[in-house]
Amino acid sequence: MKVYLTLLLVAALVAYAATPAMRHLARRVGAVTAVRARDVHTQPVARLGGVAIYLGIAGALVVASTVSFLSPVFEASHAPWGVLAGAGLVCALGFADDVWDLDWMAKLAGQILAALLMASGGVQLVTVPIAGLTIGSSYLSLSATVVVVVVAINAVNFVDGLDGLAAGMITIGGLAFFTYTYLLARSATPGDYSSLASLVLAVLVGACLGFLPHNLHPARIFMGDSGSMVLGLMIAAAAIIVTGQIDPTVVSERERIPAFIPIVLPLMVVAVPLIDMGAAVIRRTLKGQSPFTPDAHHLHHLLLRAGHSHRWAVTVLYLWTAVLSFGTVSMVFLSTAGAIAVLSTGILLSSLITFSPGLRQGVSRAWRSVGRRAAPLREKVTPEGRALPDVNPEESS
Repeated sequence: MKVYLTLLLVAALVAYAATPAMRHLARRVGAVTAVRARDVHTQPVARLGGVAIYLGIAGALVVASTVSFLSPVFEASHAPWGVLAGAGLVCALGFADDVWDLDWMAKLAGQILAALLMASGGVQLVTVPIAGLTIGSSYLSLSATVVVVVVAINAVNFVDGLDGLAAGMITIGGLAFFTYTYLLARSATPGDYSSLASLVLAVLVGACLGFLPHNLHPARIFMGDSGSMVLGLMIAAAAIIVTGQIDPTVVSERERIPAFIPIVLPLMVVAVPLIDMGAAVIRRTLKGQSPFTPDAHHLHHLLLRAGHSHRWAVTVLYLWTAVLSFGTVSMVFLSTAGAIAVLSTGILLSSLITFSPGLRQGVSRAWRSVGRRAAPLREKVTPEGRALPDVNPEESS
């Protein structure tokens, strides 16, 4: 566990240190989000924060390759480098989109190429952890891998609409997912706790944590597509690795870990983005529009229109992610009845906070007060954001 926590810290420090440089670069190359009708920010904000997230991930993986504890992970296959290469490709694609605004077909083609690149490195969906099912066809296996990666990438991309939302949700869900993969590795291979899935999740969570101080409301920088696509690909990679490299049916017989969790848990981690994406696709299709046509009807827009403050709308979505992901992981520690009780209680409390006007307003006021008190500290830890020079929105178009 100490190794993973150390690598998490490395990723966080690299991402944190690289973000101000990316903010400066974004302003130099015109990667700045102007104020549009569907946006909630009130002044132009630099993008390219995702490049800092990728640098945190890459730096931590390079350090990990030198750690003897993780040598089995790097010696077994080229999968760690396949994940890094796939993430690098979507990061470069997102960089180009943040600067030149690519059309959706070009981005989709790039996402498919990234999935294929990662699959060529050994990260490919070959088994389904239910009754030991195996995907017999190599073409079907490759197709399933591409679908999982592309869906995850676009789900995270769709939900990235409020300051700190995507990075915070992936941090919360990633921690829950990491808890499961670490326990699964301990149970499946006693004496050797090294796990590629745990490594991927540790560096992903660390990079998100390093980026968050710069991205919390009011954000000094956005991650842009260069970040949201990297987050989606990394979560998909962890899910594919778990289903393909560890046989949870053997573990569940010995440790009572439900065999279906490798499928359910990744879905719970990105449940909110998946719901948002699904609703957007249906909504736009019924209107005769492209599923990729932007609008102002995402979940976070609905929460803002319902009266939530910016910070509290983000917190509500954090809360739902925590309830769904950690509620699922609780099945590892508790009986089925106990886990269902925990999940049901979490859903009830989350529903009250989301839909009860009085409770919502009271907690929202308290949260705003916390945000005001934390502002001076934030100025100290993100000094590059103290002065935000004016930007002509036309320069970023």
